[in-house]
Amino acid sequence: MSRAFIFPGQGSQFPGMGKDLAEAFPEARHVFEEVDDALGQKLSKIIFEGPEADLNLTENTQPAFMAVSMAAMAVLTKQGGVRLDQSAAFVAGHSLGEYSALTAAGTFDIATTAKLLKLRGQSMQKAVPVGMGAMAAILGLDFEDVKAIAAAASSAEICEAANDNSPGQVVVSGHKGAVEAAIALATERGAKRALLLPVSAPFHCKLMQPAADAMAEALGKTDLKAPVVPVVANVTASAVTDPAQIRNLLVEQITGVVRWRESVSWMKQQGVSEMIEIGAGKVLAGLVKRIESDVAASSVATPQQIEELIEKLK
Repeated sequence: MSRAFIFPGQGSQFPGMGKDLAEAFPEARHVFEEVDDALGQKLSKIIFEGPEADLNLTENTQPAFMAVSMAAMAVLTKQGGVRLDQSAAFVAGHSLGEYSALTAAGTFDIATTAKLLKLRGQSMQKAVPVGMGAMAAILGLDFEDVKAIAAAASSAEICEAANDNSPGQVVVSGHKGAVEAAIALATERGAKRALLLPVSAPFHCKLMQPAADAMAEALGKTDLKAPVVPVVANVTASAVTDPAQIRNLLVEQITGVVRWRESVSWMKQQGVSEMIEIGAGKVLAGLVKRIESDVAASSVATPQQIEELIEKLK
């Protein structure tokens, strides 16, 4: 069986995620401590206890998700002897989850990723004044329809298709007025639902260019190693192993479309028959089932789920 490990992005965070891992396994605890030390803040306290408003700040959410995913990976590695290059044909992640995927595959170390994601969150938040941007989920229309709607809603302002999550689930991003116009157009054109998302900035559109510039500078100073297994990039929906190309794609990803639907289908075309989501929430496993119903999908986050996966991979 060909397998992929996939890593979640923000949106399903909750105070207390990863706490049971840290309590059960010393290697998980060490990951959270490593992230705290790298950032010079007690992020683990926010992850485990909240308050929710602090966890939802994107500069905290992004390294927090990575920390939970890497804590789970550390347990799989140390307790189960799981080697990524023997257990998975590919890794992939949704938006910030691509950084988790790259860390799991050895391109970055945990401390470096924590700092990059902190900066990524801060620069994405600063790129657009609060209240000026928005994102909306359009349900029941396909990607090309939503792209056309976003283009029609963009006159003086920006609105773009940002996340192609699954058939019938596309997210648009841009100036608030243009996104609201897209919601109205989508409703007129038969969308089942079109609703604003509770996000702090309009991710994955041209408005994020200042953040892309900041990440280009930071990544330009960062050493990237070739991943031990190919990473399926958000912006190309295909595999990459070259560090220079990975660096460029991570910069493009800030303003580019998250092509998750195509990424899952591409992995299936390469023979992947099982995708395992590593980290908080079950969003990606749910999307996989909607995209390719015959691909097995599961989520691994709790000590019991990790132990079951270790047993399965023996």
